Amino acid sequence: MLNRPIQAPSKKAGKKVAPAPKKSSGQGKVAKADWKEGFKKKQVGVSDMTLLTTISNESINENLQKRWTNGEIYTYIGAVLISVNPFRDLGIYTEEVIQKYRGKNRLEVPPHVFSIAESAYYNMNAYHENQCVIISGESGAGKTEAAKRIMQYIAEVSGGQDSSIQEIKDMVLATNPLLESFGCAKTLRNNNSSRHGKYLEIMFNTQGEPVGAQITNYLLEKGRVVGQIENERDFHIFYQFTKGATGEQRGKFYFTVHMSQSFHQLVIEMFGLQGPEAYAYTNASNCLSVSDIDDVKDYRDTIKAMGVIGLSQEEQTEIFRMLAIILWLGNVQFVEQDDGNSMIADTDVADFVAYLMGVDSSMVQKALTTRVMETQRGGRRGSVYDVPLNSSQALSGRDALSKAIYNNLFEWIVSRVNLSMKPRFAHAQVIGILDNSFEQLCINYVNEKLQQIFIELTLKTEQEEYVREQIKWTPIKYFNNKVVCDLIEERRPPGIFAALNDACATAHADPTAADNSFVQRTSMLSSNPHFEARGTQFLVKHYAGDVMYNVAGMTDKNKDSLIKDLLDLIASSDNQFLQTLFPDRPDPNSKKRPPTAGDRIKASAGALVDNLMKAQPSYIRTIKPNQNRSSSEYDDKAILHQIKYLGLQENIRVRRAGFAYRNTFEKMVERFYLLSPKTSYAGDYTWQGHARSGCEQILKDCGIAKDEWQMGVTKAFIKNPETLFALETMRDQYWHNMARRIQRAFRNYMRYKHECARRIQRFWKNNKEGIAYAQIRDQGHQILAGRKERRRFSLLSYRRFMGDYLDVNGKSALGSELASACGIGSDHVTYSGRIQLLVSKLGRSSKLSPRFIVTNKAVHILITTNKDGSTQTVLERKIPLVSIRSIGLSNLRDDFMTLNGPVAEEGDPVFTCHFKTELATHLLQLTQASITVLISPTMDYAKKKDKKAQIKFVKDERVVKDSVYKSHTVSVGSGEPPNSLSRPPAKRKPGVVRPITHGKLLRAGGPSDKPKTEAAPKPKPAPRPLPGGAAPAAAPATIRSTPAAPPAPVAKTTPAVPPTTTQRTPPPPAAPRANAGAGPPPPPPPPPPPPPPPPAPAAPSKPAIPTYRAKFAFEGQEGEMSLAKDDVVELVEKDDNGWWLVRKNGAEGWAPHNYLELVPPAAAAPPPPPPRAASARPTPSAAAIKSAPSAQSAATKPTPVTANANAKPVSVFPGMGPSNGSATPWKKPSPSPSPTPTPPAAPKPPAVATKPPVSAKPKPPPVAAKPGGGGKPPVPRPSGASAGKPVAPKPAIGGGGGVGQMDLAAALAKRAQRMAED
Repeated sequence: MLNRPIQAPSKKAGKKVAPAPKKSSGQGKVAKADWKEGFKKKQVGVSDMTLLTTISNESINENLQKRWTNGEIYTYIGAVLISVNPFRDLGIYTEEVIQKYRGKNRLEVPPHVFSIAESAYYNMNAYHENQCVIISGESGAGKTEAAKRIMQYIAEVSGGQDSSIQEIKDMVLATNPLLESFGCAKTLRNNNSSRHGKYLEIMFNTQGEPVGAQITNYLLEKGRVVGQIENERDFHIFYQFTKGATGEQRGKFYFTVHMSQSFHQLVIEMFGLQGPEAYAYTNASNCLSVSDIDDVKDYRDTIKAMGVIGLSQEEQTEIFRMLAIILWLGNVQFVEQDDGNSMIADTDVADFVAYLMGVDSSMVQKALTTRVMETQRGGRRGSVYDVPLNSSQALSGRDALSKAIYNNLFEWIVSRVNLSMKPRFAHAQVIGILDNSFEQLCINYVNEKLQQIFIELTLKTEQEEYVREQIKWTPIKYFNNKVVCDLIEERRPPGIFAALNDACATAHADPTAADNSFVQRTSMLSSNPHFEARGTQFLVKHYAGDVMYNVAGMTDKNKDSLIKDLLDLIASSDNQFLQTLFPDRPDPNSKKRPPTAGDRIKASAGALVDNLMKAQPSYIRTIKPNQNRSSSEYDDKAILHQIKYLGLQENIRVRRAGFAYRNTFEKMVERFYLLSPKTSYAGDYTWQGHARSGCEQILKDCGIAKDEWQMGVTKAFIKNPETLFALETMRDQYWHNMARRIQRAFRNYMRYKHECARRIQRFWKNNKEGIAYAQIRDQGHQILAGRKERRRFSLLSYRRFMGDYLDVNGKSALGSELASACGIGSDHVTYSGRIQLLVSKLGRSSKLSPRFIVTNKAVHILITTNKDGSTQTVLERKIPLVSIRSIGLSNLRDDFMTLNGPVAEEGDPVFTCHFKTELATHLLQLTQASITVLISPTMDYAKKKDKKAQIKFVKDERVVKDSVYKSHTVSVGSGEPPNSLSRPPAKRKPGVVRPITHGKLLRAGGPSDKPKTEAAPKPKPAPRPLPGGAAPAAAPATIRSTPAAPPAPVAKTTPAVPPTTTQRTPPPPAAPRANAGAGPPPPPPPPPPPPPPPPAPAAPSKPAIPTYRAKFAFEGQEGEMSLAKDDVVELVEKDDNGWWLVRKNGAEGWAPHNYLELVPPAAAAPPPPPPRAASARPTPSAAAIKSAPSAQSAATKPTPVTANANAKPVSVFPGMGPSNGSATPWKKPSPSPSPTPTPPAAPKPPAVATKPPVSAKPKPPPVAAKPGGGGKPPVPRPSGASAGKPVAPKPAIGGGGGVGQMDLAAALAKRAQRMAED
């Protein structure tokens, strides 16, 4: 894969590119086929190898080869991602690709490393559990690149607008180029091979935003600092530093050094930097450059990453100083003298190293060429000797110092990065990313541990869990590499690490002797089948293949400690940063053995395994297709070997036979309880049963097939990931559905509100003008004041005084013509209409002629004439309103009226107008009532200027319509009485009432003649705490799938008599109590003689089964009894929650009690009364009668009662009302009982419902709440009926139900008993 580091995201990172809107076709039309579909990329092979027809290593290799050749490098095995390195850029890591995988499960999109990152991020947010991604494979397979892409995806999708969160994201991404520079190198297999193990943990808050990160480093391959094989390179940072250093870093200055009793002034560079070819540590492998690596550019990226991390300029300078020390230490060469001792060949180099380290030059030379030895005798310190070193020993000391400085520098950088990325806020979950790469024994040991985790979690633990949870399962054989891990790390019997430590402890002075001791100790491991001792070598059979190890120098590497002379040299430095790199120095007086490299790697691996086991893992198995880093070569033999040791075949078999997801019942219910209406209500958890039964209910209500899941002992198992994804999708849609329901209800409410407003507005718009016109009409009635007979049509209810009848204001054709003739312009016209003007004719009677009249500020009378074949409307007369003194009207129903104005040649106009009352009203309004209205049998007016005239009005019944004018006499028929008013508004014709809205959540509005019967409201279940929130309750012995409602608390009221539900028999007659409620009882009379012995009691008859008749039809559901009217059923069991178990035709079911009425049993013949003795009923003495006269008068005299078998049940005591006739009939008092005082503390008994009339169809009563909190009541089986009996809260006594009603005989008997006790 590409080895280029990822840069920090630009400012455009994270911005979504809005896709172009698609052109939608017409509704109902079939979308046109796209010719481009034929050119889309077809899927090659299978994307999930669990779907392979044949499961073998060869078929897996064939499928991977097809996909890799076609550019599909990712393939699934269930949730495990297989990645084959393409060794080329495929362009599949862009922002567009990230958005494609964002929020998608792995089945919705093709296999990709982004899908694994999305799954880990989603599961962390959804299940609030730590996640880890384990990336494994050999060197060059693409582990580092996969880790970088996961960090890229999480940084992109994790959100967070806060500056600190963005800063953490930038730091996490900046760790890639920084740690790659210091921890990666070019090898024969990989140009960017990680030579250290890195476990990156990203901390997230509860909103899924990154708030911090931490890096754990595992055993850097520090031996690469001092030597590499041919065509490999040292760590990248050395080549970046020597090639990319800036001019400022290479600035010259003068340096004075003390050498051989004299001072020398040298002109040198800041760090003495030269090219990588000038240093022994970088040129030894003859590989200074790599074709696809730009060291100068990578150096700039490293400097930028240091700034993002927060390293100051001083810290960066000190880091590069340490690198310069290491480079120059490699150039310190030794020559052997004649006596065999070593000597530094070029002391100038050693002097410059001393300058860089901040120590004296002579101390550097002494520390590199001699060793201080101290003898001990009897535990006491002896003599101290300076032992010279030979050339080989001196080179080993020099290399040890270089490796120690670089290793400690790398650990300091990691700790400094962790300090910068320390969480600013509290974190909730963690996602860990493991990039694993070591070498030789330590590498293979850690790889074995990771393979053991893979086996433990995917194979061994899974199968053991199936057995423990009693899940049906087909065992799969696999190789468990625990034996190999034990071979390396065990203490008893000792493993390889333990043998190394023992050899180092027993022969610590001589490395060769220690190696020989280790060889002898490894012979004890020969009994292990995975170990073979071969002289100075040994072979370990790892899961990935057999590896041969060379013993020479292994014990010395295991010590991994600097000699005391080199530690003293560092301690004498005046460079505080260098001393900071070596904070812990071994105590020379301590007898405790310092930890070896084996101890540290064991501890690191153990901590790594612990961290991984605490998180939910995701796996990426990387495969290297060839050893030549070719983008076209596919090495079948090498890949088959990787497929085999990675265990892909076993993984496929386990995946196909097992279950993709499992979790505890509590976690399942906590996650998915929203999906079932029986476990949730309005987002609250309401399940009252065990978490297991709740889990089953959820899966059933979601419609999941039974073969897709199994219930274990403590966990639920789901077979296919598609099922889990479906559940997750439904859960995600739940809140969307709730939001849509709220939106729909709100929109319905707004529609209802707006529709109501529109109806009100429409009514007001339709009636507001009519109301104004009606008000003017009422003023017209007031003007007439009951002095004029009325025309019938003027009193119609819908008659309104509209005013502008000719539409002058509306600018109609006629209206515009009239306005133009009057010359009123745009002035508002109050009234316009047609009139008949009385026109005087010379020598003959006047006659009526049609005119138009318009009133505004004056009365305009217009005439239309015919001239030259065309009509023309002209103004005939204009009378200002201020000049009108009075209006003349008759007292009959005619339409004549006159306007008495000023003296004019034309006289006063007399005319007929159908709307005379309205015209008079408008004239009075326009003149502020300054005009007088004259109403009389005659009408006086000025015919000419100085000529008065009078018109008489006579009643003539022969005139049917309007009136007749002749010779100043108007004949008119009788009209409506003068005091008549307008008719009341006519009743509107009833029409179809439209509902206010058609919304689902609102009832249809509008009146209806049908009686509305509303069912009893469904009880709201009480919310309960989630089972995962607190300690789960112990599971009951028998787990029911239907929850049982807990009994509701009942008020603690002590009833006078306990209720009974048994069949009652008519009571024997009880002796009446005299003086009930009176004062002290009278003295007892003498005892009567004993009565004759009663006859022998008859054998008790078997009590009859009570039967009930259905009062109404009832359509039952599952577990309920359907009833037709008048069906007779037998009572099996009464429950206090309103449902009774009844039997009909041998079948049992639940029915509502208020639908049933008791069928009274047939009355039995009463037994003959015993013979009455003379003294059986004593007569009270006179003294007893006189003892309490007031009490006797106040007490109610008991009256005899008669038995009536058909009597309707009534209440016996207050608070015990009848329900449906369930009690046995009892005696009722005679028609005229005396009032009996009721104790004030007793509640009033409920009224007895009267029988509905026969003609009226009875309305069924509301059905009571079903048992079980609203679910369907199950029908109990004959055996164990009590176990399935629903539990519901009992009603309070006195609530009107049949429970609490008792037999009269029992009541009277108890009352008699209490009297006797008193």
